[in-house]
Amino acid sequence: MKMIIRIQLATLLLASYSFAQQHSRAFSVLDFGARGDGTTLNTTAIQRTVDKCAESGGVVVVPPGIFLTGSIEMKSNVELHLQKGATILGSSRLSDYTEHRPQLRSYNDSFLRHSIFYAERRTNIAIRGEGVIDGQGEQFKVISKEKPARYKNRPYLIRFVECTEVKIEDITLQRPACWTQQYLACENLVIHGIRVYSHANKNNDMMDIDGCRNVVISDCIGDTDDDGITLKSTSEHITENVTITNCVVSSHCNALKTGTESTGGFRNIVISNIVVKPSEADSVMTGKRGGIAGIALTNVDGGIMDGISISNVIIDGPEVPIFIRLGNRGRGHYEGAPIPPVGTTKNITISDVIAKNAKSTGCSMTGIPNHSLENIALRNIRISFAGGVSAKSNETPKELEDQYPESTMWGQLPAYGFYIRHVKGLSMSDVDLTYEREDVRPALVLSDVADAKISGFSLMASSEAEAAIILERVNTLMISGSNVKTPTLNLIRLTGERSASISIIGNDLRNVKSLCPPSEDLDDILFSSSNRMR
Repeated sequence: MKMIIRIQLATLLLASYSFAQQHSRAFSVLDFGARGDGTTLNTTAIQRTVDKCAESGGVVVVPPGIFLTGSIEMKSNVELHLQKGATILGSSRLSDYTEHRPQLRSYNDSFLRHSIFYAERRTNIAIRGEGVIDGQGEQFKVISKEKPARYKNRPYLIRFVECTEVKIEDITLQRPACWTQQYLACENLVIHGIRVYSHANKNNDMMDIDGCRNVVISDCIGDTDDDGITLKSTSEHITENVTITNCVVSSHCNALKTGTESTGGFRNIVISNIVVKPSEADSVMTGKRGGIAGIALTNVDGGIMDGISISNVIIDGPEVPIFIRLGNRGRGHYEGAPIPPVGTTKNITISDVIAKNAKSTGCSMTGIPNHSLENIALRNIRISFAGGVSAKSNETPKELEDQYPESTMWGQLPAYGFYIRHVKGLSMSDVDLTYEREDVRPALVLSDVADAKISGFSLMASSEAEAAIILERVNTLMISGSNVKTPTLNLIRLTGERSASISIIGNDLRNVKSLCPPSEDLDDILFSSSNRMR
């Protein structure tokens, strides 16, 4: 027993020694005149502490208390450590904030000017601890409905530009006046274990990773009025080499999102082990109570989207579980910038997704004429929709290629499950689509789709539906190993411009009256074999 006690004591002493060594250059804000009474403005005192710490490198310690402040500029080799019980409280007066306009030109130049913590071209900076950064965001009014004026008077909590070796860990971020945090063109960025609650104002994104390289986001919990974990590209810098894992996200808008800005684009993005759940906030300033989209991959201002892998996601509540959009808004990233060409979106895999409580809009994956999505794969997806649409519309959705990309932009889609248009290289395997109330729309509509494989598909289809799957201008499609779970008239119907090379092989079609309407002459288009019929 004595030996065990000695070992434990030695371990504690070693841990204490290590902590002391790690924090041997600690600078308390109290030593520089800060007062944590919630009313004293501490901007000068905190900045003096940061500046002194930067001379040798070290830790700025914020002890328990409420420290009111305006803008603080972070410096290289400085960690801001918020102890448990410490709150950095953003001033409610815009005059207490410094206006920063970074050297890097981006779409944000004209309006993202104020923040509590700002850094530009710094290295080795961190904000850590169990404390809180609170922006008092409800104190700032939206001064205009028009961009960019509506953003100008609302500070962020954190904005870092062209910084390297950045760590944001364990802190709580709440009540921002605009976006909670933005990292623009940063490299080697780690965001770990943070908590975010942003329901104080418009545009309350959880985080915006913008043109950053080598990013790890893990073990975070966020609940926001606007978008959740958001990847952007508002400059020529591409957002690339990003992993996002083990997070819980709630949003009245889009929980996991790329865009809408995409000047540089997105490359090598891995997202896994995510729970998307309903927000705890009943009041909605933007979006919908249950959220607009669970996964929204948008690319409309040029740039590339190449190499996106999303897996192990539970989606509960958002109206549209999956939305992929290549458009052509063509917005330059600064005034006078050249109009970007249409971008590219390819090599996207979404797998192991369970989505429930989706509404009746339907999911969509769409490019635009002559600019298709390429190599899109959905695997092991199970989605339950509300359904309940009793009258099918014959109106084809407009292209809307220059519009803001939102999953609800067309209203109710022609399919209750997936509306897929302008895609080359489509793979859908082990996808299960159901609805709570009977829906007369088909489960799938494929329009201008080439080189597609549908396997292990399981779907519901109404007896009033003209077919479970509608095909228009589809070239080379194989449907195999699939089944229709409810009685319906036809498996497929071809409409509009002519399709070619359709193969239907080895499916359980006992609930289907026929493969296609008997009036359609498909001898030179359709090959079928080994299907189990009634």
